[in-house]
Amino acid sequence: MSMEGINVWAVLLAAACSFLLGGIWYGPLFGKAWNKAAGMDPQKQGHPAKIFGGAFLFSVLAAGVFAFLVGPQPALATALCRGALVGFCFVAASFGINYLFAQRGARLWLIDAGYHTLQFTLFGLVLGLWH
Repeated sequence: MSMEGINVWAVLLAAACSFLLGGIWYGPLFGKAWNKAAGMDPQKQGHPAKIFGGAFLFSVLAAGVFAFLVGPQPALATALCRGALVGFCFVAASFGINYLFAQRGARLWLIDAGYHTLQFTLFGLVLGLWH
């Protein structure tokens, strides 16, 4: 397989959409609950440029590899289904394993698992619509 035929603009849009989703998900929707469950003090976080820049680069990487996996012109239903499956069965399940060993709570896992399931489903939406 190659990246030939992959719409780079769609990958960048998918990454940007996931970044925006993260801002809403970890901001007004679940920000307080996530900080409490993670034991984080929102006033003592690292440098915003480093955090947000790194998060966006990881989103581009994830969207690019997902585009590679679904191929250059996936059917919308296929891309959505694969996005949900990858988000829940690979990412959320992997987080679940880590959270069990780290003895992190179910609430934190539900917030993070929900985000990543929606993130990859959103990748599928963008890549399935824009070839």
